[in-house]
Amino acid sequence: MKKLFASILILTSIQLSKAQELETILLASEDASLLTQNYLNPALEGLMYSMNGGWANTAKVHKAFGFDLTIGANLAFVPDESQFFAFNQGDYQFISLPNGENDLPTVMSENDAETEVEITIPVGDGTFKVASFDMPGGITEDLPASAVPAPTVQVGFGLPFKTDIKARFVPNISVDDDFESGLIGFGLQHDLTQYFGPLDKLPLSVSILGAFTSMKVTYKIADENISDAVAVDNGEAEFKMNTWTIQALASLDFKIITFYGSVGYNNGKTTAKMKGDYTLTYDLEDGSGNQIGTVDETISDPINLDFEANGVRATIGTRLNLAFFKIFADYTFQEYNTASLGIAFSFR
Repeated sequence: MKKLFASILILTSIQLSKAQELETILLASEDASLLTQNYLNPALEGLMYSMNGGWANTAKVHKAFGFDLTIGANLAFVPDESQFFAFNQGDYQFISLPNGENDLPTVMSENDAETEVEITIPVGDGTFKVASFDMPGGITEDLPASAVPAPTVQVGFGLPFKTDIKARFVPNISVDDDFESGLIGFGLQHDLTQYFGPLDKLPLSVSILGAFTSMKVTYKIADENISDAVAVDNGEAEFKMNTWTIQALASLDFKIITFYGSVGYNNGKTTAKMKGDYTLTYDLEDGSGNQIGTVDETISDPINLDFEANGVRATIGTRLNLAFFKIFADYTFQEYNTASLGIAFSFR
């Protein structure tokens, strides 16, 4: 089972592990943060939407002390317009694109081609620090269905007063000492049908759900190319994601099949940090473009970014009921539309 969890987290984290190729962006000085944010934004937004999926596949809650185990996956589909970001020269101080591109691929682009970026930084005495690097392309071909995945491994337990408590927990798992990832989440689902009088005799169930999820991914940035212009010491990329959702659910629960849906709101926040010490090497040129030497500059913990994703959501889905064994699939309409599917073992 631990290998299964590790495999799920590898798929979840692979889009973030691209950060190991981002250390050369640090040559862009003050422009590095904006360039990194534009590049990573679709993956992190998609992951936050994906993390809020799969919390319920029926509005019907357990009887007291009933429980379920659910294993599944959520796939957030990146909108076409988020596969690229506009490169506006006026937004940057020191970088330029020598080939005149107007758009650059994000990490979630189908275009995996690298883009050359040139850097010219005035020193202040008539000389300039000069360098170049290749901006990485997209990685969607490495992801299932070209979407941002998130695992769903959770248990639900029936409490008195027709309320379910839900928990998601994947322990910290290290893979090849390169990255570590873990997830934890909690939710409450409360039945509202009980307050509607005779409606509780129908197959219709109505409930309200609130849930919170936290995930952390760390990835070592190795100095794989000692001949490039960036030397890395104790490099690490760290991503911390917190999301919450509130939803009103309704379902028609029959013996063999369940139809369910919900409307609600999502919110998510992520911090992304690039930690460690980085020594940057620039060519030093005079005002005529003649190289007159090189210069080194060391920076520490250079990247600290914030990302947000929020908005309304609406879900439709169905579940096949085979005694205590359930198979479900649903689709959520939101900024990053999300498909959820999985299996559940439920005992009322």
